[in-house]
Amino acid sequence: MSETIFSKIIRKEIPADIVFENEFILAFKDINPKAPVHVLIIPKEEISTVTELNGKEDAEILVQLFAAANEIANAMNVDKDGFRLVINCGKNGGQEVNHLHMHLLGGRQMTWPPG
Repeated sequence: MSETIFSKIIRKEIPADIVFENEFILAFKDINPKAPVHVLIIPKEEISTVTELNGKEDAEILVQLFAAANEIANAMNVDKDGFRLVINCGKNGGQEVNHLHMHLLGGRQMTWPPG
């Protein structure tokens, strides 16, 4: 996997507004938010995209991503009214950084279809 901006954020070489961190996950506010709450949740392990995940071997990283999302939604007070979790996969799926990441969006009514 090639180096991404997320790699540099994980190593703290680039500043980010970090809202959550543990051994496996780092989460920070998106610099171009699409909602009042827009947080990027990334594994510290370098995984390019969803298609690189291999079932049981990578199940723990998914558990960690969703557990972090729940904790962040609660901390940012969007857990009661609802929020959206989005994982883009590949160029046509809207993935702009080749590092697996989940968007947590909240603080407003979400519409469907998203775009």
